[in-house]
Amino acid sequence: MGALPVFRWRLAPDGYATRRQLRARGLRPGGQAVAAQLERPRRRRPPLVAHLYRVDLAMPVRPMTPGRWRAHAAMMRARRTCPSCRRDAGYVIPASLGTCAPCAYPDDQRTA
Repeated sequence: MGALPVFRWRLAPDGYATRRQLRARGLRPGGQAVAAQLERPRRRRPPLVAHLYRVDLAMPVRPMTPGRWRAHAAMMRARRTCPSCRRDAGYVIPASLGTCAPCAYPDDQRTA
């Protein structure tokens, strides 16, 4: 098998789309291999590369089932739970802190 066809930025022919473009149409690659590449040139750096997939081989996005919604909610709850105080922070805890803001900066808490 030969190399992938390479198109310049904004010059890809109809029938090809990136993952995001497929998703905007309610499609997914569906296991197909990358069909082509899109290259955006940059000064003094290697070009940006985007993979293109064939739209005619794309499949519809799988619907979210109740089980998937539960799994997603559990995952998000785990990302919001502080490991120190075990409270729901109300936001996704940054990996740079590792804990909620009150636990990360206890001296900054103001008493009114």
